Amino acid sequence: MTAPQLFQPFRIKSLALKNRIVMAPMTRSFSPDGVPTSQVADYYARRAGEEVGLIISEGTVVDRPAASYDPNIPHFYGEKALQGWKAVIDKVHAVGGVMAPQLWHVGVVAPGSSGWLPPARFEGPSGYVAPGKNGGVAMTEHDIAETIRAFAQAAAAAKTLGFDAVEIHGAHGYLIDQFFWHPTNQRADLYGGESLAERTRFATELIRAVRQAVGPDFPIYLRISQWKLQDYTARLATTPQEMEAWLVPLTGAGVDIFHCSQRRFWEPEFIGSDLNFAGWVKKLTGKTTITVGSVGLSGDFLAAFRGETSRPSPLDELLRRFDRGDFDLVGVGRALLADPGWARKVHAGLSSELSGFTKAALATLF
Repeated sequence: MTAPQLFQPFRIKSLALKNRIVMAPMTRSFSPDGVPTSQVADYYARRAGEEVGLIISEGTVVDRPAASYDPNIPHFYGEKALQGWKAVIDKVHAVGGVMAPQLWHVGVVAPGSSGWLPPARFEGPSGYVAPGKNGGVAMTEHDIAETIRAFAQAAAAAKTLGFDAVEIHGAHGYLIDQFFWHPTNQRADLYGGESLAERTRFATELIRAVRQAVGPDFPIYLRISQWKLQDYTARLATTPQEMEAWLVPLTGAGVDIFHCSQRRFWEPEFIGSDLNFAGWVKKLTGKTTITVGSVGLSGDFLAAFRGETSRPSPLDELLRRFDRGDFDLVGVGRALLADPGWARKVHAGLSSELSGFTKAALATLF
């Protein structure tokens, strides 16, 4: 298994990457009271030092009372948490790495397995946690404005701390995606609407605020998906035309790179074409895209989290699509979680040394 084309440099705006490998964000919950520890810094630096081109942090919550469902998910606000993130980025830079935090608000979700609850009720566009199921409160226009402010403030903090870019989590059925998805957005005001294009208003206003906070040359990533944790078969856009109407306003608002989340990167997005999600997004927007979804492993994340072992798998299909120009960067999740040296081993052709993934890897931070 060798992939020399994935080890070519890439540049966009102020961001210079030594290769095309991106560590995908993965929630780890190892930051007590929202403060990342020295072990968290070591975890990211270890991978940065092993030839990963870009590290995207786990989701970090913005300054809203109910933006998180777990007290051990890191914050990206408050003096202690930001000091912790300063230590992380300094350690990543010390080994030659490049990193972006992912900014996150979970929206209306089910309580975590620990039973912990935030100090306020979960909030979302209409209070729905899933189609027809209430689980929180509908946000007022004031709540929306304050949430947009919180994202912009966190993005500005990322730039001040020395991070190299910022990613906004707009996927997987969390807050921004809940505004996109009609079953969870039943609003009758300017932030709702029957069409997907109408329901982009919250995201576009948020992205514009982030752009204003970080300036024109600081790259903004947006993670998007069709699937939701509430419904793995959900689709926001059922045609290329719907997808274009969804994404073009986001590009105009300031998105530089779309991080296109699929469960399996090789699956086609629409009938009649073998382009995957990232391929279609790049075709329709002309923007840089990251593909992600079971890269380098034999099974998808659902099977892995049920306890099935995922084995290393060839990259032939990924490279075929990359060579064709379907996407620009490649997100690697569980393979890098289980094996910090995955990128270096792939670069060196050390296929026999690659590790698989087991659920047990989630219990440790190494």
